[in-house]
Amino acid sequence: MANEPLQLNLGSLRSAMSLTLHTHHASRIWHGRAPAEGRPGIIGLNGFISAMNKMKRGAEQDDPYSDWWMLRIEDKLTQTKASLQALREPVDQALADVPPALSLGENLNVQPVKLPLFVNAQLGFMAVYLLADYDDLARKLILAHHTALIDRSTLERWLNDGAHALRSLFSLAQQYRYSGTTRDDFAAKNAMARAALEKFGELPQDVLEGTRRSRFAPPIARRGTRSEAPVADDLESGIADGAGDAARQDDEGANA
Repeated sequence: MANEPLQLNLGSLRSAMSLTLHTHHASRIWHGRAPAEGRPGIIGLNGFISAMNKMKRGAEQDDPYSDWWMLRIEDKLTQTKASLQALREPVDQALADVPPALSLGENLNVQPVKLPLFVNAQLGFMAVYLLADYDDLARKLILAHHTALIDRSTLERWLNDGAHALRSLFSLAQQYRYSGTTRDDFAAKNAMARAALEKFGELPQDVLEGTRRSRFAPPIARRGTRSEAPVADDLESGIADGAGDAARQDDEGANA
């Protein structure tokens, strides 16, 4: 008995996560924008996370198009982070003009919203951090306007610029579709590869060869064990989630 190996039946690691938002502006980004007449819908953060989870699964299954999309999204995340940072600098400068005798406390919502998170992809987490940054930026902007450090037009312009940067990111992710092919298909130049090329276009050679992948790309699953394909055509479902709240909040403008 003493020489028998110890059997440990360990399950998967789990961590309860949530995001707390203090502004209606950030809440609208979470929910997304419902489609309206002459205006397409845009997925919110929830839909973006869903797209990233599917994209990661596609890359794991050796879909070169999913790898290419991960690289594109990673670049867009970097650009979005830079855009928000460029907005933060003048806001911090405006708040620095407060006289030393005046102390401004944290501008926090007395009843913030706490949203549960279910994120399985690192690129999804990066977007969560950006939304948290935007929420913090919006709080500072509202405080700066309330204390006469910036005017209303500046408040609205900077809020809209930040929201546009995030929605541009989400809009890009909304275009992702799983190709259903693997690099073996392209090596064999079979019908699946030809159909994917016709539908999705040419890929950069280093991406097709697998020599250039996202720094967060998952290990490729063993060849010949193609699992169930990620469902990529239901990304729009993230728009409907909370769309009614988003529509109601759109009327509130910068009065948060």
